[in-house]
Amino acid sequence: MHILTSAVAHLDASNPWISVDFVRENADALKAATKQHVQLVLLSVGFGLLLAVPLALLVRGHRRLSGLLLGTTGVIYTIPSLALFALLAPITGLTLTTAVVGLTAYTLLILVRNVLAGLDGVPEEVRESARAMGMGRMRLLTRVELPLALPTIVAGVRVATVSNVALATVGVVVSYGGLGQIIFLGFRSNFYKAEIFTGTALCVLLAVIADLVFLGLERLLTPWARR
Repeated sequence: MHILTSAVAHLDASNPWISVDFVRENADALKAATKQHVQLVLLSVGFGLLLAVPLALLVRGHRRLSGLLLGTTGVIYTIPSLALFALLAPITGLTLTTAVVGLTAYTLLILVRNVLAGLDGVPEEVRESARAMGMGRMRLLTRVELPLALPTIVAGVRVATVSNVALATVGVVVSYGGLGQIIFLGFRSNFYKAEIFTGTALCVLLAVIADLVFLGLERLLTPWARR
């Protein structure tokens, strides 16, 4: 038993969770994976927002349509990520497009729901005052409704971004997983702990940075909310 314990201790010592040497020797690969990870998140959330805002504007005020839209995006959100990428791969191939389309689909429920919630939260008396001042429908939307809905919309973007930082790792199944590829290679390399830990730690760091950035952006864009 003593020999077995010593052997395990030796293996742990030769396969540490934290290795400065691994980070130093693989700095270029880690930078490339991090860059791809950020690209996946920015593209998916950006496209998600471009789709969510017009869709929400189209169905708002129509309970059945908004319920149908939220129900559809909710069904998409429940599809396991591996299954969704598997469904997309035969159509778009093992490409960046497959990863971005899949990740964009997962943002829609959060973004559409928050855009609708933000617009619905605008007080009716504010709309009536704006109309009394002669504002048309478009000016009312751009000058009053969207600015007042902005805190809720930004909160949705914040949640979608942090969520996609984690989901992007699954893109490794189509060869575009960013830091997920580092983690996956760690498991394939006889459970190389330093590689797994480094990829995971960078994912967590990206999520924390994204959360703080959008929290600051929300406070910057909506000073009236602080008051």
